[in-house]
Amino acid sequence: MAIPRQLPNAITVARIPLAVVSFVLLLLGGALGADDLTLRWIAAIIFIVGISTDWVDGYLARRYKIVSDFGKLWDPIADKLLTGAGFVGLAILGEVWWWMVLIILIREWGVTIHRLTIVKEHVVAAAWMGKVKTVAQGVALSWCLLPFWLWIGVPAFSLVSLVLMSIVVILTVASGIDYVVAQVRGARKES
Repeated sequence: MAIPRQLPNAITVARIPLAVVSFVLLLLGGALGADDLTLRWIAAIIFIVGISTDWVDGYLARRYKIVSDFGKLWDPIADKLLTGAGFVGLAILGEVWWWMVLIILIREWGVTIHRLTIVKEHVVAAAWMGKVKTVAQGVALSWCLLPFWLWIGVPAFSLVSLVLMSIVVILTVASGIDYVVAQVRGARKES
């Protein structure tokens, strides 16, 4: 079965508007304990659909041997827009700490800016540790976005959220260090 060559890239690009819509709905839906949770549910579901497509585009590109430089570059950017919007939205609502979000965003956008500055030389694909970090971010954000506090209570929900966010911060910093080390090693080999 043949698939259109641009399908994986189209899936990647579709995550960008999903990030915006999820973010806006999250803010409109409000914080923990809001009376009307409909927008919160919709924001969470849109985020989960968006982050779930991350493996789909990569799988299709590898499976049908249509991996492209566009996909290697834009897939992580789309992920960062989607997860970044989720983290910022939750921080605005006071549901995660800003210092955690700032650490995550500095690492994410630092790596993205570096990738964009060297794109003419070569495209840097995501490393395994970066992929693990993205999965952890997706799980933590999905948990934090879904209104599970309705069933387990705010204290238990907040404790699980804190544990998941702490894991995300650790993996984000570790994968950032891994990225820098790989880039330094690569630069030494080239010189």
